[in-house]
Amino acid sequence: MSQDPEQDHYFSADPEAPFKRESFTCEVWGHELTLESGSGVFSKGHLDHATAILFRETEPPAQGQFLDLGCGYGVIGLAMARAVPLANVTAVDVNERALLLANDNARALGVAGRFVAVRPDQVPSDATFDEIWSNPPIRIGKDALHELLLAWLPRLRPGGRMVMVVGKNLGADSLQRWLNDQDWPTTRLASAKGFRVLETRRA
Repeated sequence: MSQDPEQDHYFSADPEAPFKRESFTCEVWGHELTLESGSGVFSKGHLDHATAILFRETEPPAQGQFLDLGCGYGVIGLAMARAVPLANVTAVDVNERALLLANDNARALGVAGRFVAVRPDQVPSDATFDEIWSNPPIRIGKDALHELLLAWLPRLRPGGRMVMVVGKNLGADSLQRWLNDQDWPTTRLASAKGFRVLETRRA
C-alpha cells in the first residue's frame, strides 16, 4: 500500500516527499518560538495536538542534561533550551530532514550552543540524561516502540525520569502497564482530550 509522502515517511531516514519548508510560531512555557518544519517530517506547519498537551500539562525542568527522543524538527528540546538557561539538550531522530530542521531552528533561536540534533548512533555510548522527553513514534509499531524505549530508558541517571505524551486510542494505558511490568515505574501525570502524559522513573 502506498503512503502519503507528506505524512507517513517521517520515520524514514530519507523521506521521498519533495522538501518544502514551512514556518510557524507557537508559545511554549511563556516563550515564543518561531520554527521551520518541512514535508516528510512529522507535523508540518503546526504544533501537533499531542505535543501541545504535553506542554500545557507540564512545567519545564529546572536544569540538567536532557534527551528529546524522536525530536522531529526539534520543538520539545528547543522549548526546553529556551525556557531553561541551564539545560543542555541532545535531540535524536532517524529522519535526516528532521535533524537538519532542528539544528537550523536551534541556530535561529540562539540556542545552538546548548542543543544538538543527531542520529541515535551519534550519541556517545556513555552519555546519560537527567530526563528524557518524547512524543514517541507510536506508529512504528508496538515491538519497535518497546525496543526503542528499552534502548533509551537505561540512559537515565539515578532518580531520572522520562516524560511522554501518548494517545489513549494509541495504547497509552497498555504502554503504561507494560512499562511497569518491565520494572520501569510509570504513572499518569495528566489526562486531557484523549491523551495521557506519562512519567517513567528510574527505580
